[in-house]
Amino acid sequence: MIHKLTYLTLIMATLSSCGNMGSRPKAKEYSEPRLDVTAGVLTPELMWKMGRVGSPAVSPDGTRVAFTISRTDIARNKTYADIYLLPLDSAGAVPELVLRNDRPKAQIGWRPDGNALTFISTDKNDMQLFELPLDGGEPVRITALDGGIEGYAYAPTGNGLMVVSRIKLDQTVSDLYPDLPKANARIEDDLMYRHWDRWADYRYSHVMVARYRTGEPVAEFTDVMKGERFHSPLMPFGGVEQIAWTPNGRSLAYTCKKLTGAASAFSTNSDIYLYDIHTATTVNLTEGMMGYDINPTFSADGRTMFWQSMERDGYEADKNRLMALDLQTRTVTDLTAAFDENVDSYMLDPDGRTIWFISDRRAKDQIFRLDIATDTISQLTADVCNYMTLSDAGSRIVAMRQSMSHPGDLFVVDKATGESRNITNVNARTLDAIEMGRVEERTVRTTDGRDMLVWVVYPPHFDPSGTYPALLYCQGGPQSTVSQFWSLRWNMQLMAANGYIVVAPNRRGLPGFGREWNEQISGDYGGQNMKDYLSAIDAVAAEPYVDADRLGAVGASYGGFSVYWLAGHHQKRFKAFISHCGIFNFEQMYSTTEESFFVNWDLKGSYWDTDNAAAQKSYAESPHRFVRQWDTPILVIHGEKDFRIPYTQGMAAFNTAVMRGIPARFLYFPDECHWVSTPQNSILWHREFYRWLDQWLKK
Repeated sequence: MIHKLTYLTLIMATLSSCGNMGSRPKAKEYSEPRLDVTAGVLTPELMWKMGRVGSPAVSPDGTRVAFTISRTDIARNKTYADIYLLPLDSAGAVPELVLRNDRPKAQIGWRPDGNALTFISTDKNDMQLFELPLDGGEPVRITALDGGIEGYAYAPTGNGLMVVSRIKLDQTVSDLYPDLPKANARIEDDLMYRHWDRWADYRYSHVMVARYRTGEPVAEFTDVMKGERFHSPLMPFGGVEQIAWTPNGRSLAYTCKKLTGAASAFSTNSDIYLYDIHTATTVNLTEGMMGYDINPTFSADGRTMFWQSMERDGYEADKNRLMALDLQTRTVTDLTAAFDENVDSYMLDPDGRTIWFISDRRAKDQIFRLDIATDTISQLTADVCNYMTLSDAGSRIVAMRQSMSHPGDLFVVDKATGESRNITNVNARTLDAIEMGRVEERTVRTTDGRDMLVWVVYPPHFDPSGTYPALLYCQGGPQSTVSQFWSLRWNMQLMAANGYIVVAPNRRGLPGFGREWNEQISGDYGGQNMKDYLSAIDAVAAEPYVDADRLGAVGASYGGFSVYWLAGHHQKRFKAFISHCGIFNFEQMYSTTEESFFVNWDLKGSYWDTDNAAAQKSYAESPHRFVRQWDTPILVIHGEKDFRIPYTQGMAAFNTAVMRGIPARFLYFPDECHWVSTPQNSILWHREFYRWLDQWLKK
């Protein structure tokens, strides 16, 4: 149910505008602040105060990396980001602070000549592009577009600039009826009037291009999509990775789904379009390819375009393939036809012969190498962690890396050996002062005789002679792997630090274990994956150190649905439930969610199609049909701005529990969406989460 988010989207969700542009400090090496670690274990407050490293940007010559470190002021409910610079060739080098700032910063990058850092930040309440000369001076504003920009990319030749800006094309109620300036309403005639966490604002994200002279502000842009009521990048989470210059700077490829209304709501069919700057003409390069086609990249000679592609229209979790298009012969090649997993972030090596990409392999996101000439794929890394971003640095890759026991840091990975080295370690002092729980990789046999990987996280200072309550963690997605992620909300170590053994199964319907395992869940929400959950918790509950009378189940999104479903089928296993933004009523969900293709695919059609046996089987498994069997205390959490799974789903579940006389609580956030992204709301979320569990599992 969720897309993978771009860095810009994530940082804008958690940073708030305030203060001045910022000041350029005198050269200052990074120094980790002293945080309160007297508890000796992870706490929500400590987790929010720790430094968070932003996506790296390697200099054009491959010798330096720029990145942000964000920190949160909980009292002010704001997060701030500073820009740091680190040389890659000096062992033991410490990051140098180059720009202190109390305003949002996003998409850190480099000017093509390597003499200035680039970033987006606020200027008069709009986000604009700035350049920070490395030889001294203050940031220089490069753009001044009305409404600001959402992303940018310089032409490889250095004489062009692309930005993404929102263009108003639709009429508001005030435009239609100017004599009613205080009327507050919307008038809709089709679907997709709201998306994820925001209502359509009558504007469209468009690709804009301009001539650029080094270091000079740009006054005039050309709208590549003039008059088109479509978005590029794709809404709501697409970023500039969906747009690419050709090496000669004469053309620009962009990703767009040129559909509107109901057609857009029921389709994933995006394409990649090539816009010729000199002739102002556009060609669809992926016409006839029916699923998501995104994220183009060009070979150095400009002859080949690479991109990620899904085959089937309407299936957002289809295999993410890596494709190549010969622009002269128009031949399309699937470079990953023999690879049974997804291609996530990918990077074309400057040698033109190799593509590096990230894919999940048995619940760990690792780096893989694709040899273009031989069409062979090999695994470069095999660490117990997740790699998240890739940037080229000559013989090395600079990557973000995290695990269940360690927040994100930057590493350099040797392209030849796969050996990795930590180069930031921004929370070293804090992490050294607290105890993390042991993370165990366990294999559990499922009811149909398959081996399932289950993560078990033990409380700090675990004593096997004692007994502990345990939590079944139900994953969202539904096709999102339970990998080595570090989360500000579903943090396994934080659950363990509160005295719980965490059981996190990679149930059916998750990537990393082959395409068949991943796809089994569609049309079978109440089937094998639910049996997988129970197999996992039963196996761990059989251990002498687990109190089988103190088990809970928790989850969000599809995991929240899982909790509702288990509430009607768990046969007295659990003593407490927590469901965040879960689906309670499939029929209501089908009619009120925004991206209709998701429910249409996974539920196999509409609920009113009584001749569709597969769909009727799906709707028969809706959790609301089993509330007569509910008998366990439940905490329901939902945000009003959640348009993927509208908050009325949570309200209906809570109301039903109360009507049935079941102990229940409703935690409702008027300003949050599918997540809880602001600091104080997040800390409140954690306090209520553990207050509920402790009330029912630690009596």
